[in-house]
Amino acid sequence: MARINDVGGTVGFGAVDTADDPAPFHADWEARVVGLFNALRAEGLFNTNEFRDAIESMPPAEYLTTSYYERWFEAIRALLERKGVIEPGELDD
Repeated sequence: MARINDVGGTVGFGAVDTADDPAPFHADWEARVVGLFNALRAEGLFNTNEFRDAIESMPPAEYLTTSYYERWFEAIRALLERKGVIEPGELDD
């Protein structure tokens, strides 16, 4: 079963932008999301496979309208809710 992240060969998504972008982050919050990911994974709250699955399980419309690090944050939020670390909706604001 293909998920929305698997668009290889799909028509209508345009060309892949291959321009070199030396900046790893375009906003401070993106770096914080990566730090949060690293800290939570190091604590054993989730592993890389669970994280990847959480991203790939996002609803297609949400996946296509969010940026790379927004997907990371949504995956972290979903995993923390699923594991009972935070209450559902706690991070919505």
